[in-house]
Amino acid sequence: MFDSIISESSSLSVETALICTAASLILGLVIALVFMKNTNSSKSYLITLVLMPMIVEAVIMMVNGNLGTAVGVMGAFSLVRFRSMPGTSREIMGIFLAMAVGVATGTGYIGFAAGFTLIACLVLLLLETKGFGNSGLSEKDLKITIPESLDYTGVFDDLFEKYTRKNELMKVKTTNMGSMYDLSYRITLTDPGKEKEFIDELRTRNGNLSIICGKVSEGTESL
Repeated sequence: MFDSIISESSSLSVETALICTAASLILGLVIALVFMKNTNSSKSYLITLVLMPMIVEAVIMMVNGNLGTAVGVMGAFSLVRFRSMPGTSREIMGIFLAMAVGVATGTGYIGFAAGFTLIACLVLLLLETKGFGNSGLSEKDLKITIPESLDYTGVFDDLFEKYTRKNELMKVKTTNMGSMYDLSYRITLTDPGKEKEFIDELRTRNGNLSIICGKVSEGTESL
């Protein structure tokens, strides 16, 4: 089952190349469908996951047995990392998974590539379904706008002590020509059911200016 369909003693045939390419596209599509589930992945990222195994497979086939070419291609691939925006840890993991599948199909191990993809996707779905890694606490990002006349140092300490289990001031930013401050906090609510009550008391304190409370952005999970 895990034998390569590419013979080392003969040249690469058209039939073998088409089988490897078809397998790469199918497995890439499976990976993209799994990563599309329960996420907000962009269209371009999903298309990349579909095509990445086929592209890597083609490269592996062309450099098979040629050490000099392989080293050159490795250097070209390393440049791609510095020409692209960093993604979340989940997105980077998807790219590595697609590349690993492309390497397997490029060397002719179709059965291994299919089994590896199936196991990796099932484990990913299982971990996400079971909420693996979640602390069970309601951790959120909180952004509060206050006037420049209000000293933000400790101004909300009593409210944080009342409604949150944990809080941290992440960032302070001036806005509206310096007449206001935007405060960014990372908080863990003691009781998620009292979120509205918490925000109402914050509005009273900050003069009914803008308050945004939402789930933690995935962009903060980049490697």
